[in-house]
Amino acid sequence: MKSDKNQVYVLGSARIPFAKSLTSYMDVSRQDLMVASVNALIDRYKLNGIQMGDAAFGAVMNSSSDFNLAREVILSTPLHPETPAYNVQRACGTGLETIWQLALKAHVGAINHGIAGGVDTNSDLPIEVSPGLQKILLQLNQAKTGGDRLKILTRLRLQDLSPKTPVIDEPRTKLSMGKHCELMVKEWNVSREEQDEFAMASHVNGVKAYQDGFYEDLVTPFYGLKQDGILRSDIALDKLAKLKPAFNPEGSLTAGNSSPLTDGSACVLIANDAGAMALGLKPLARIVDVQVAAVDFVHGAGLLMAPTKAVAQLLTRNTLTFSDFDYFEIHEAFAGQVLCTLKAWETDAYCRGSLGLTSALGSLDRTKLNTVGSSVALGHPFAATGARITGTLAKLLVQDGKKRGLISICTAGGMGIAAILESV
Repeated sequence: MKSDKNQVYVLGSARIPFAKSLTSYMDVSRQDLMVASVNALIDRYKLNGIQMGDAAFGAVMNSSSDFNLAREVILSTPLHPETPAYNVQRACGTGLETIWQLALKAHVGAINHGIAGGVDTNSDLPIEVSPGLQKILLQLNQAKTGGDRLKILTRLRLQDLSPKTPVIDEPRTKLSMGKHCELMVKEWNVSREEQDEFAMASHVNGVKAYQDGFYEDLVTPFYGLKQDGILRSDIALDKLAKLKPAFNPEGSLTAGNSSPLTDGSACVLIANDAGAMALGLKPLARIVDVQVAAVDFVHGAGLLMAPTKAVAQLLTRNTLTFSDFDYFEIHEAFAGQVLCTLKAWETDAYCRGSLGLTSALGSLDRTKLNTVGSSVALGHPFAATGARITGTLAKLLVQDGKKRGLISICTAGGMGIAAILESV
């Protein structure tokens, strides 16, 4: 955040282990998942009883019963009960969006500190009644007599009793994110072998990071899990090669090179100088800038290519190139999605025609990419991923004494969000 106003920092982060949906957290609500991460943050940074300036949390798969999810989360923790909170939703970019919003508030001095993050679970899905049953139930509620109710019930059809479960297909194309990514890897000539190799690297890096103790002060055990349940130490290319395509019988995306449906939560503690001083905490990294973008995927653009635009705009505004970064944290919705993004940045025609640049952004150093694992290996609870990545990058910067890191996240609806963090 460059101006004469307050600098804003990541002071710390916390999350619980991520788990494959319908497994370890089968009996845990989304609220309880979010509370677990916030409580871990409170314990780690001694925030008991403190009134935070604000809090922002989000969930993509939210329920009407959790209409005030963020505030209820705060009231379920030992934070001061007068801490305000609100809900945010920008699909898979939700976690980073919450951080951005609170950072802007701290930047102008409206607050001095806050907690941002997100949660998602496919084990606590908000199942709804069908539109037909909904209308009948509303009419029954207004009926005055038993005869009126009986007449309304005669209009009930068997198909009306089928529940309506949430799907993540794009409403305008009726295609899932995986099917859209299949179109992208075909357009950019990304092979199955490339995707499997990239997926394996995510697992290898994640396993090594846990073995080295990197996640020890980032991930708090919960419900019997001590580390991310998706992570595999026995990953091998021959095993990945045997998996069947997940979205298209003739395609190349599999369960092995795609992020799985995941349950989990994560949060980040942010503050300006006054907030850090009040909490007695040393900043880990400075939040420099954030950018969002969107593509017209309905008319041919790749659904998950918007981060190419967001990153290009971010680098241009800050007069930076890939060579100025020590770490790249690119969310792995699919291995193929990341590989398409990398190829796009390396392609002169794409950068000129789609990004409005004078030349290609160029290649980034793959040894600096997702060095401690990312979403394919660790999991992707939609709204939590941005907070996970931000906390990870902040620690990487302070741990290794590096200068600068880039975050890039693709989202449903053809959007992307990117951010720059710098060491303090």
